[in-house]
Amino acid sequence: MEEVSSQLPADPISAVGVITSLNKAPDGYYVVAQTTDGFDADLWKDGLFKSKVKRYLCFAKKTGADVVVDVKLLDTKDALPEGFTPVDETLDTKETATRKRRLCVKISPRAAAVTAVYDIRIVAKSKYNLVDYTCIGEMNSVGIWYRMGEVSQHRASQETSSEAKRDAPDNTASWRTTTRPDHEPQSGGHYTMTALDDVPFAISEKFCENPKEMQQVNLMGITIKSLAEIEEEFHYNFTTERSIAV
Repeated sequence: MEEVSSQLPADPISAVGVITSLNKAPDGYYVVAQTTDGFDADLWKDGLFKSKVKRYLCFAKKTGADVVVDVKLLDTKDALPEGFTPVDETLDTKETATRKRRLCVKISPRAAAVTAVYDIRIVAKSKYNLVDYTCIGEMNSVGIWYRMGEVSQHRASQETSSEAKRDAPDNTASWRTTTRPDHEPQSGGHYTMTALDDVPFAISEKFCENPKEMQQVNLMGITIKSLAEIEEEFHYNFTTERSIAV
């Protein structure tokens, strides 16, 4: 497993499963075929009797939206922890995956995960401890160990974001050609278009007549007065108020 692990991609594990044969692993899955000391990593074998039944642990490292953030090994009678999914069936034949003990995994969206499982190894019972690995328990005389690591957002999402930016229409040129000449972009370099941009504004000619002539117009008894006439008629100097305040 030392040699296999060194070739694994630097991504967290996205799925964990069990298969009945080393030749039946699904595409994209890595099989834990041997223990750390080079022996068969069969999870079903019995210490006293030989059995034709085989079970091997496997895992995938696909760059999808989900990652495995925790792994547990429970007794079959134990309650399933919240958020965990049991590996009950083999991936290749849909048979019972394990006996006596049940392997469970916790899946989380990659964007929400801070740490995740990056590697899983099978260690022969009573052997040395693996550095930076955590043992989740023993199954049929072998121990299952996993290594955690920090999750970094995969560069595929960054490339998708970059492509989206490249494909987005460049509105800078349209701003420069459609904005009104007397409105320069602000210091931020952007100008927001409005529905009134490029609409010419001018005072109607009918309002450009001599105000004195308009004074003679009487509409329903209302006389139009000039500003000077209004000021003269309604002027109030606030003398009384000032005297009180003093």
